[in-house]
Amino acid sequence: MAAGALTREGGEDAFRRLFRFYRQRDASDLRGVVDFSAPGGQVFRSQLSISSVSDQDAYRAGLQPVSQWKAYGLSGYPGFIFIPNPFLPGCQRHWVKQCLKLYPEKPNVCNLDLHMAPEKTTDLWGQSKEQLRRKGSSKGEPRSLLEKLRWVTLGYHYNWDTKKYSANHHTPFPSDLAFLSEQVAAACGFRGFQAQAGILNYYHFDSSLGIHVDESELDHSRPLLSFSFGQSSIFLLGGLKREEAPTAMFMHSGDIMVMSGFSRLLYHAVPRVLPNPEGTALPSCLNQPLSSDLPVGSVIEHSSEEDWQVCAKYLQSSRINMTIRQVLAEGQNFPEESGTNGKGQAPSEDSYHENSKAKRHKPNTV
Repeated sequence: MAAGALTREGGEDAFRRLFRFYRQRDASDLRGVVDFSAPGGQVFRSQLSISSVSDQDAYRAGLQPVSQWKAYGLSGYPGFIFIPNPFLPGCQRHWVKQCLKLYPEKPNVCNLDLHMAPEKTTDLWGQSKEQLRRKGSSKGEPRSLLEKLRWVTLGYHYNWDTKKYSANHHTPFPSDLAFLSEQVAAACGFRGFQAQAGILNYYHFDSSLGIHVDESELDHSRPLLSFSFGQSSIFLLGGLKREEAPTAMFMHSGDIMVMSGFSRLLYHAVPRVLPNPEGTALPSCLNQPLSSDLPVGSVIEHSSEEDWQVCAKYLQSSRINMTIRQVLAEGQNFPEESGTNGKGQAPSEDSYHENSKAKRHKPNTV
């Protein structure tokens, strides 16, 4: 059955029906998925604030000059901006390495902290790198701790139980990621954006992201920034109610999405992770070498060949997404709370990160 026909069926809401349609491993009808590499239909060119980011600051963040970016909007979704891979050659590797090697480190919080002793989660990279490097194609091989990583929180740590942030559960936000986020936000017309919280999601071919709205931040006037690396995915962007059928779109390595204004509080989800459309183990943009001549003040670091081998092996069946938020408006404080200890519980299957445990799906070989 075509995706369009599903939205007209009775029973469950339109968003859930399309989520299930694209979640199925045999869902071969992807003709309705928007592809920003070949825009048309409801896709239109979106204007960027080129003068808000100097070429030097873009280079320091590992980005092309904003004048060279392409940005698109979607009819019916004011405030939604899609920027196909604006990263300079080799610079995506820095963010992948940070998400696997540095950002999961303490004092940041990850899903493994909820059911493992603190000493067991202090060096996920060190405990996993040899196992990952040697990893073959056998389905029966035990997974490394890095492969069991589902989410990491940064800055103000999201409490999965209360679905809130709090003043007493905060650690320093990574300065390199803050700088990247500030440049992208400024280019989209949001000068003065402050990166205060981040949720990193780690997907495999059997992972998905449940239907949800990002409304826990106290300031909704600032955008939500989303960065993707590795394998591709289908992203669903819906409406203010789940009865509204979502629009499906592809997200590839290096792509950036910005949800602001009306689109800031829309339902969205990731039903499926797909092999990159080039049919290679990694998308070609991840095989590009980093320039040896980085600008003064660059937040990008060269990755050792050894480190990148580990990252590349991980990404052969995985996708990493970084979503960055400003939680508080300038001068705003958290309301007084009582009886909370800042500890989060694991998200339920439908509230955030979904992962098939009952049935392990084989990766596609498209």
